Amino acid sequence: MIDVLIVDDNPIVRGALRGYLAGADEVQVVGEAPDGRTAVTAAQRLHPHVTLLDHRMPVADGLSVVGRLAEHTAVLVLTSDAAEELISAMLRGGASGYLVHGEFEPPELLRAVRAVAAGQGWLSPRGASVTIAALRDQAARAGDVRQRRRAFGLTPREEEVIELLCAGHSNAAIARRLLLTEKTVKNHLHHIFTKLQAANRTEAVVRWSGR
Repeated sequence: MIDVLIVDDNPIVRGALRGYLAGADEVQVVGEAPDGRTAVTAAQRLHPHVTLLDHRMPVADGLSVVGRLAEHTAVLVLTSDAAEELISAMLRGGASGYLVHGEFEPPELLRAVRAVAAGQGWLSPRGASVTIAALRDQAARAGDVRQRRRAFGLTPREEEVIELLCAGHSNAAIARRLLLTEKTVKNHLHHIFTKLQAANRTEAVVRWSGR
């Protein structure tokens, strides 16, 4: 059996979801919660396989508790809010799926519940579009960073040194990692500072990382 916890502040919506899920013999609703705080307590107690999570709720909204819920259950967000920022934040926060009210039929909800319970993901068309756009944006930003870094003209070894510097390593630690002497590391840093037009380590990190 797939145990499901329904989290929504609207009792009518909770009743409708119970009705949708009643069509599957292997799915059972083991609990309900009207807000995020109650949902976390219920998930800790019941450990359902899947939690259907609304976003706009009193006391604690869905986004504020999705991470805590994901520690005890797979989370399938089920809300009327289709904002790109919310979809991305929910997925980053630990949700395994995202469905938008009005964009799915009961059979799709059952398929989504089964998929999420099996450790897979499930996205509505809107959620899929947001995810694809985010990946493209991430790739574009990575390309911009690579192009900007190439403009500095650092050698491969100097790039290794500055990456370790950005990670917070001391000159001694960099020397150990790269099997160099500390004097050699200092020489590399001198060349790096010159190419990056940085007066110190902090400026070098800022210019290389883009922060």
